[in-house]
Amino acid sequence: MACSIKQSSLSTTHSNLILIPKRDYNPNLGFLSFSSIPKSKNKKWDFSYSIKKPLYISRIENPKAYEADKSQSLDLNIEMPKPQVDGQRVKIGIYFAIWWGLNVVFNIYNKKVLNAYPFPWLTSTLSLATGSLIMLISWAMRIAEFPKTDFEFWKNLFPVAVAHTIGHVAATVSMSKVSVSFTHIIKSSEPAFSVLVLRFLLGKTFPLPVYLSLVPIIGGSALSAATELNFNMTGFMGAMISNLAFVFRNIFSKKGMKGNSVNGMNYYACLSIMSLLILTPFAIAMEGPQMWALGWQNAFSQIGPNFVWWIVAQSIFYHLYNQVSYMSLDEISPLTFSVGNTMKRISVIVSSIIIFQTPVRPINALGAAIAILGTFIYSQVSFFFTIYLDVTRKSFCNNSSYNACGLILFCCPLVDKISVQC
Repeated sequence: MACSIKQSSLSTTHSNLILIPKRDYNPNLGFLSFSSIPKSKNKKWDFSYSIKKPLYISRIENPKAYEADKSQSLDLNIEMPKPQVDGQRVKIGIYFAIWWGLNVVFNIYNKKVLNAYPFPWLTSTLSLATGSLIMLISWAMRIAEFPKTDFEFWKNLFPVAVAHTIGHVAATVSMSKVSVSFTHIIKSSEPAFSVLVLRFLLGKTFPLPVYLSLVPIIGGSALSAATELNFNMTGFMGAMISNLAFVFRNIFSKKGMKGNSVNGMNYYACLSIMSLLILTPFAIAMEGPQMWALGWQNAFSQIGPNFVWWIVAQSIFYHLYNQVSYMSLDEISPLTFSVGNTMKRISVIVSSIIIFQTPVRPINALGAAIAILGTFIYSQVSFFFTIYLDVTRKSFCNNSSYNACGLILFCCPLVDKISVQC
């Protein structure tokens, strides 16, 4: 007797278990779980599964185990209802369209502001202040639910806010010195920083394919930097520091979010408020009101009232695109998010080159393409092995009187159906 979940691009086996549906698919949790019952010792059992499209399952009230000869099989096809498939795809498409659009608009206005008003510390502060004000008004008017937090939440949020502040300022400094496209090409190498930090500072090991996927990322970024027409060391280092800071932000955020019930929108709002409190004194020390006032007069005299709109727009769109990205994490899988992030970077690079008419050499464009392709490959490989390790390490547990397991399948919009043979 055998139990298998077909389309096995990823598989594992166990000799003591038969899987039965345990509970409904929960779109908020993003997984489908199975529980198991022990099999007779003289039978061989195995199961395998793969992930290609989202999983949906309705409750099975009285699951049964079927006895059958090895040559016989019972196919149970668990498919996502078509209306729900279409609705989920439309929802994800809307998230991506808004996310990419807001990010492109932010980068355009941000670069316009920095070209006319080269004060990245103040620009970064205004972005955080605007987002904080938007959320405070939303909470006061009950447009958004006020988050329930405690001292432990804010204590865990502090290192996240420090890393977020450094990453935000460093990226803005970079963009004030080099083109938008070059900053984003260098920032596409963030996965390499993530792997290196986790490996050498935290001792985490990765499969060989993950390390190999870093080669095009590092190589493409290096080629693009070496052939950049308007290379600036401050701009280059700003993008690199931003990568490193955001890696630590993600690490601290993952630890701080354990057991936390604050949703993505409110989490980012709290992060913005704390980052604003951290950044403001440093912005005053680094630039100061006198420099800001003088720079404002020069920019306003050259551009006119439109300059004020540029600052307001870049501040609002910065908050909105980050807020949408955090909210999207509640709705889509990590794999889908990483693919969307790669495509977002491509849209920003292409649009900025067109709008600002940035001169690009063919060899420079090749380096950018290699780096972004490497980022895409890394997202696929790392997700694959995350699933594999989660299943092989966590799916089986032993009890002195009863063997049981919970098999967790992380879902993304690429899953079509599961075919079960018993």
